[in-house]
Amino acid sequence: MIAPMESIKGHDFIDVADLDSRQLRGLLDLAHAIKAGRWAEKPLQGKHIAMLFQRPSHRTRVSFEVGIARLGAAITTLTGQDVQLGFRESVADAARVLDRYVDGIVARLRSHADLLQLAHWSEKPVINALTDRSHPCQILADLMTLEEVGGDLAKQHVVYIGDGNNIANSLIEASALSGFALTVVTPPGYDPQASVVEKARSIGSGNQLTLTNHVTVDNATAIYTDVWASMGQEDERAPRRAAFTGYQVNQRLMDSAPGAVFMHCLPAHRGEEVTDEVIDGPRSVVFQQAENRLYAQMALMAEIFG
Repeated sequence: MIAPMESIKGHDFIDVADLDSRQLRGLLDLAHAIKAGRWAEKPLQGKHIAMLFQRPSHRTRVSFEVGIARLGAAITTLTGQDVQLGFRESVADAARVLDRYVDGIVARLRSHADLLQLAHWSEKPVINALTDRSHPCQILADLMTLEEVGGDLAKQHVVYIGDGNNIANSLIEASALSGFALTVVTPPGYDPQASVVEKARSIGSGNQLTLTNHVTVDNATAIYTDVWASMGQEDERAPRRAAFTGYQVNQRLMDSAPGAVFMHCLPAHRGEEVTDEVIDGPRSVVFQQAENRLYAQMALMAEIFG
């Protein structure tokens, strides 16, 4: 049964923390129902959604485009070259133009500040498909995956190892809402955003967050990692590789947590943050995560744009 929740119709979805725990539960229930074939409505019939993508994309673009089509809407996808936010025209102007054409915007932008501007100036709802600060749609799919492989989120312990990046930030917010234990392991100087940590620790009593620079996977039910140098950080790749030596997820580390699955948002830099043996191994759920992007985002769009 899909849990009733306060409506998020017409609302922006910028971060996981924009939801309350009941809204998050409702989205996950709907995502599971869509995947299981128990829900096949077309609440976006007759609508048109704009996809505004500054960054290269594989999973995000395809999963959103397929999801929008299955929900009944038409799609226009604009790349960074098409719009050139902040160069060819301001974010505010682009938002006010799109408002007159479409029923909602899915935006994958370099700058979180630009996304906030887009949402501010757009009267139509905006969904964050990735920024340098957060990746909330990925985390919705991750929570769905964790429930599929491990059941009750509140009984799970996710260990994230790597850069304190947008994935780490959004996992922290999700932990605060859903109550799973989260250990974030980063090299010194690569911690997650302090404001995200502070806000998460102020949400509810179920948050169990540990930040450390020492690799530990005790009692882990999932070990999660991401690339050491994200898009836009290519110039930092050499110093980051040096700093992250010792933070690789390899078979020796997985053997220290025999009950844990392996997670990665993809794409992976094989041989850096993870070895082939792990990502291709029997405990890897990375392609299940990728698949669940479709269903989690369909649930989100059905509620916001529908």
